Amino acid sequence: MIKAGPRFIGCIAFKTLTDGYLLEHFYIHPDFQGKGIGSQVLTYFLKQDHVAGKRVTLNVLQGSAAIRLYERFGFAVDREDPVDIFMSTVVDS
Repeated sequence: MIKAGPRFIGCIAFKTLTDGYLLEHFYIHPDFQGKGIGSQVLTYFLKQDHVAGKRVTLNVLQGSAAIRLYERFGFAVDREDPVDIFMSTVVDS
């Protein structure tokens, strides 16, 4: 859960995979998007010791503004389909 003060503003969910993690869900309420909160949350997760050296994968909707966020964090496109873009990165150890 992601909160700003007492207010719930989003959520993030990761799934453990044999070779890393799947960023399964990452939502920020539209009123709070574009304010750096997603970057703060992603930075926190990617700096965890257990994530270092692991591959993190995700999918994002075609045309989503979140693609730029993921690219800033080193995610690259692995493949695309008509609906989603599948991206991954290996976290520095």
